[in-house]
Amino acid sequence: MKKIILFFFISLFSQNGFAIDIKLRKIVDLEEPWGSTFINDKELIITEKIGKIKLVNVENGNIDDIKHNINFIVDGQGGLLDVIYKDKYLWISYSENRGSGKSNTSIVKGKFNKKNIDFENIFQASPDINSGYHFGSRLAIKDGHLYASIGERGGGMIAQDPTNHTGSIIRINLDGSIPKDNPKFQGKNNWLPEIYQIGVRNPQGLTYSKFDKKIYASNHGARGGDWFGEIKKGENYGWKILGWGGKNYSGIPIGPKWKPGFTKAIQYWVPSIATSAITIYDGKEFKEWNGKALITSLKDQSLRKLNFKDLSNIEEEIIFKDKIGRIRDIQIHPSNGKIYFLASGSLWLMERN
Repeated sequence: MKKIILFFFISLFSQNGFAIDIKLRKIVDLEEPWGSTFINDKELIITEKIGKIKLVNVENGNIDDIKHNINFIVDGQGGLLDVIYKDKYLWISYSENRGSGKSNTSIVKGKFNKKNIDFENIFQASPDINSGYHFGSRLAIKDGHLYASIGERGGGMIAQDPTNHTGSIIRINLDGSIPKDNPKFQGKNNWLPEIYQIGVRNPQGLTYSKFDKKIYASNHGARGGDWFGEIKKGENYGWKILGWGGKNYSGIPIGPKWKPGFTKAIQYWVPSIATSAITIYDGKEFKEWNGKALITSLKDQSLRKLNFKDLSNIEEEIIFKDKIGRIRDIQIHPSNGKIYFLASGSLWLMERN
């Protein structure tokens, strides 16, 4: 596929008043790209929701297809979802075809190969559900554990039921086994063993921060109530008891933004911006952003920078908006710190001008 050259130039102003010029460049076009992960300085693995795994050379735009055996189903918001690479292995979350039109979010693991990967399931969310809504799903790795966000499939209060996986954050070992310090084994006797936190709706952002050693997530509300917050062991974000400031699509209020006994998010957005992938920036290209959260969005088509070091004084800045379309994923180059996006069917690069 030929390289596509398309540039946007944007001037930003930092807090000290000096302009920051950035350049956005489209690298290649793709078909419904969803997740991405660097395997080295030149190559990016990209999942397409339609069921394809691509190996993209970010320097010359070359694309290769990787064959696989994943039993996915493309249904509404479902298909191949997130992907993460570590130590010659790939993990992919996806909507698994459970038969008779039913599905749920599953995770596979496979040894990386540029031609063909034989994956095996290491996690299957329960129960099987006939719905094309709210699969989640992002992946993050911390200390030998794999975290994954599992959407509530449009089921609302099902996210309050820890005897199923929907509407939860799960935590497993990299081979799919269960950590012995998960909530199930520390007083939450009725929780499924994989569940780490409950009460989320449709979490499409999940990331690990090396700066404070924490896992963070972003989550879609209904009509308003998107949030960014910390993942906390054994806690409950409250969906659908809480509405996080949003309303049902019918216009009827859902519940309070927050109340004691539930996890409080760091930042809320009302009206909704449709928060998508997130990362805690760590790189050279925009070194003044190190430790800040970068929040992407679908509906709002924006990149936002969040300084949340002082939780009593959150500083939010829109880096750009309405430039590259709906932003699905964000990755930081492992060496130079340049930023890559999956947006509106394309792979984009952001760097200093």
